[in-house]
Amino acid sequence: MGTGLTPEEFRAELRDWLEANCPEEMRDGGMTEDAICWGGRNWTFSSDAQRLWLERAAAKGYTVPTWPVEYGGAGLSRDEEKIFSDEMARINARVPLQSFGIWMLGPALLHFGSHAQKLEYLPPIARGEVRWCQGYSEPNAGSDLANVQTRGEDKGDHWLVNGQKIWTSYADKADQIFALVRTDREAPKHKGISFLLIDMDDPGVETRPIKMISGISPFCETFFTDVQVPKHRIVGEENRGWDVAKYLLTHEREMISGGAGGLAGTGRALGRYCRKRWTGWMRRCAPMRCAARSTVWRLV
Repeated sequence: MGTGLTPEEFRAELRDWLEANCPEEMRDGGMTEDAICWGGRNWTFSSDAQRLWLERAAAKGYTVPTWPVEYGGAGLSRDEEKIFSDEMARINARVPLQSFGIWMLGPALLHFGSHAQKLEYLPPIARGEVRWCQGYSEPNAGSDLANVQTRGEDKGDHWLVNGQKIWTSYADKADQIFALVRTDREAPKHKGISFLLIDMDDPGVETRPIKMISGISPFCETFFTDVQVPKHRIVGEENRGWDVAKYLLTHEREMISGGAGGLAGTGRALGRYCRKRWTGWMRRCAPMRCAARSTVWRLV
């Protein structure tokens, strides 16, 4: 991949584009709660400038600069990605879009998804049209992510999903969830798990915010009751979802260490922001800290 330009040409072209297209209001770093743009069907922009910045960046592929152009990215090479990060930092530009779809699901789909799945799911993520959440942790499982009890029963053209997830960050605001579901109850613990994509508006999906002592919490419980998930909404092979989950978790760690969405500097800022915010929540909610700590630090 790459633009075909020399580094000097790409830097000059990018600098001109940023000066012409990044609104002045979007040049303050923007790592406060109100400044972050999460996108999604129900997202309300904090300002016209935030909306305009997302639209312009998405049209150029700059919300996911290293993704292939056909999937909504800019197709930048790694060297160009570094230049992109430098130029964004130079004007202190806000990241136009933050998303679990960008940090987690997107890389997994690029690696394991079919071409049809990539075309269906990746461009809406890049444009900020769909907000995803992660359905891994379950009650009584602690940090053992492979101890999946949510089950999917094979009904021919779909799975019938029943079970519960917990500590699902922003599930009440998400449009879709990527979830680990046990599709073979006789297989060993790390086997028989499939990685399914479920619409939060599907009949039988329910979310309940987890109320903490502080009154502030991004966490929810998510319930599945006879939810019909079409067979094409599986990522990777049936009963091999643990492979997808492990791959996805490596990208969580990269995001935390500074690689969110290919924006190294802003990724580090996001990691610091999330750790500060969620550590504060957990300190104010001491009775729940032990139960949630492993999940919180896995996410942030």
